[in-house]
Amino acid sequence: MDITLLIKAAVMGIVEGLTEFLPISSTGHLILAGALLGFDDDKAKVFDIAIQTGAIFAVILVYWQKICDTLMALPTEKQAQQFALNVFVAFVPAVLLGLLFGKAIKANLFTPMVVASTFILGGFIILWAERRQQMNPAAARIQEVEAMTVMDALKIGLVQCLAMIPGTSRSGATIIGGMLLGLSRKAATDFSFYLAIPTLIGAGVYSLYKDRALLSVADVPMFGVGLLFSFISAWLCIRWLLRYIATHSFVPFAWYRIVFGGVVLVTAQMGWISWTA
Repeated sequence: MDITLLIKAAVMGIVEGLTEFLPISSTGHLILAGALLGFDDDKAKVFDIAIQTGAIFAVILVYWQKICDTLMALPTEKQAQQFALNVFVAFVPAVLLGLLFGKAIKANLFTPMVVASTFILGGFIILWAERRQQMNPAAARIQEVEAMTVMDALKIGLVQCLAMIPGTSRSGATIIGGMLLGLSRKAATDFSFYLAIPTLIGAGVYSLYKDRALLSVADVPMFGVGLLFSFISAWLCIRWLLRYIATHSFVPFAWYRIVFGGVVLVTAQMGWISWTA
């Protein structure tokens, strides 16, 4: 058992869990962390996607009661059926575009420089979205996810596809996109979490199946450690974030993105850090 490899897996799991549900891009942080740790070969890319499942288990735990109530009510209650339909409709675009363009995106855009650039661009978009909602609070026409229509869900599903570009942030795209489309900050955040369940589990299972030739039984400890630390850190992060958004905006995350992206670009340009793909 390679202890150094397990430590790297734990670090990557913590990075995944802490960044998956914040609008700062977990994939982008994993690419940068992997570049620094020398954990960025083809197997590591499969690992990065697979450990998202650990973070999703944290979502399921936090929203367990809502998920159970919805499943129990599906056969008889229209509201539960509408909610499930909305999640499904929002999930479909990412599946279709992922199957069509996922391989090309992974081969050409999974680089630190792309991540840094999208960090900065995404930060300015968040600042614009928050400013827009501050100037016009009435724009938030949907206060709870139960009030969403199928068209609302489809629009958010299309916005989620932007997150296929690393550094964009799946949660950032769905939350900020939801706010721009008329959802309150809380409704957009809740729906982003629900949508993450089929999206990330599907991505993890598909990646493991597609790249199964790269894996062996010896990789089980590495993946287990990554999943465990991803789960724990994501659970802590989700609980904190739900309290945070009750009284705060996403502006600090926007400035974090801009500053961090700038640091990556400057250190690469000056040759202080060798950010490799």
